[in-house]
Amino acid sequence: MHRRLCLQKDVKEVKYWIGVLEHFNNELDHFKIIEKQLIKQSSLSGTIQAVRRKNILNMAALCKYEQALKVEQEYGKIEYDVTRSKLHEQKRDSYLKVIEDYNILKHQFYVLLRKYHRK
Repeated sequence: MHRRLCLQKDVKEVKYWIGVLEHFNNELDHFKIIEKQLIKQSSLSGTIQAVRRKNILNMAALCKYEQALKVEQEYGKIEYDVTRSKLHEQKRDSYLKVIEDYNILKHQFYVLLRKYHRK
C-alpha cells in the first residue's frame, strides 16, 4: 500500500512538472517573437534558445520517467525505498534547475523590455 501511494504521488508530481515546463515552452515562444520583432539582440536570442533546449530535454526525460513510474505502478514489485526516493529527488533537482534558468532568463528579458516605452 505504501509503495503504491508513493508511486501515485510521484506520478502526479511529474505530471505537474511537465505541465509547468509546457507552459514555459509557450512563454519562450512569445519571448522569441518579442526578441525578434522588438529587442533584436542576438545574445538574448541565443539564451532563449539554450533555455528552450534545456526545457525540452528535461520534458523528454520527465515523460520517460513518468512512463517508467506508471509501468512500475502497474506491474512492478520493487519496493519503494531510499534508492527510488533519491532518483525522484534527482529528477526534482533537474526540474528545479530548469525553473531557475528560466527565471533568470525572464528577469533579463524584462530588464531589457523596460527600455522600451510608449512615446
